[in-house]
Amino acid sequence: MSFRCGIVGLPNVGKSTLFNALTRTALAQAANYPFCTIEPNTGEVAVPDPRLAPLAEIGKSQQIVPARMSFVDIAGLVRGASKGEGLGNQFLANIREVEAVIHVLRCFDGTDVTHVEGRVDPVADADTVNTELMLADLSSLERRAAAQRKKAQTGDKEAKAEVALMDAALALLSAGKPARLVEVPKGDEALFRGLNLLTAKPILYVANVDEASAATGNKHSEAVAKLAAAEGAGFLVISAAIEAEIAQLPDAEQREFLEPLGLAEPGLDRLIRAGYALLGLITYFTVGPKETRAWTIPRGARAPQAAGVIHTDFEKGFIRAQTIAYDDYVRLKGEQGAKDAGKARDEGKDYVVQDGDVLLFKFNV
Repeated sequence: MSFRCGIVGLPNVGKSTLFNALTRTALAQAANYPFCTIEPNTGEVAVPDPRLAPLAEIGKSQQIVPARMSFVDIAGLVRGASKGEGLGNQFLANIREVEAVIHVLRCFDGTDVTHVEGRVDPVADADTVNTELMLADLSSLERRAAAQRKKAQTGDKEAKAEVALMDAALALLSAGKPARLVEVPKGDEALFRGLNLLTAKPILYVANVDEASAATGNKHSEAVAKLAAAEGAGFLVISAAIEAEIAQLPDAEQREFLEPLGLAEPGLDRLIRAGYALLGLITYFTVGPKETRAWTIPRGARAPQAAGVIHTDFEKGFIRAQTIAYDDYVRLKGEQGAKDAGKARDEGKDYVVQDGDVLLFKFNV
């Protein structure tokens, strides 16, 4: 499935530096002037998962195939973007194409990197971006609402439901609150997603701090943490400068670099876990002599939908799924040991896949 996180924020807050570090590429030009990123760069990374190696060893797999996720480095936004200022129209269009938003905020002092508005105030920066996104959503909804109201008056049930969602979103946006706070009635989730509102996308605030504050944060990141809590958004502290440094090191040397800084792991690992939580994603595994592979699905997905991630034929012809919990698979040394211990279960179409399940699908095309 697609898992694209758009990296956004004001110019010169560290978006491209973080993007380059996370994707270990130099695709994005990290420069000290606004709009150094014009076309959105996309980088795909492997999802680190310590469960893969033990599974591959037990399964005697020839290779390991991790799950993948994409980051999109989007041009910096400035005040007035909702009216086309700067690269506003392009910025807004690029955000519409991602599933989640990683909002990078400058949380470091110093004059080496200029701030587009001449001050360091991450909460004010967040307000600038969020206001532009809300204004864009308001404009979009106001244009569409009139036509849908007329359609609803004809008795169209779907139009009525959509108008109700629009009105709820308009009320929040007019009050300066994001559309993600709309209480969507059960069964109307797809309708709400179809509105494609910028502020309805899940958001993770990333406080980009100086190296000395990477482990503990600082007064700026504390302010961002309070903002995230108030909005029900995700929050993470990262030093893009540190990530840029360790991106140049082999994996084995990264932890040696991080330990003196009080960091247990690279920011990429923490960012991906935060992204999973943001989108409600989980991982299941398939294990065989050819490969051990990780598959990403939404939390709550049932066995046929999980099978469909591998191939649509698996979902169409689904019969059952042999299911072994990760801990049981490792403890009992694989499929046969799990079967002997009664820990391999055959689950049907209603089974809700759990994070870490090792699955073998039976299907008929």
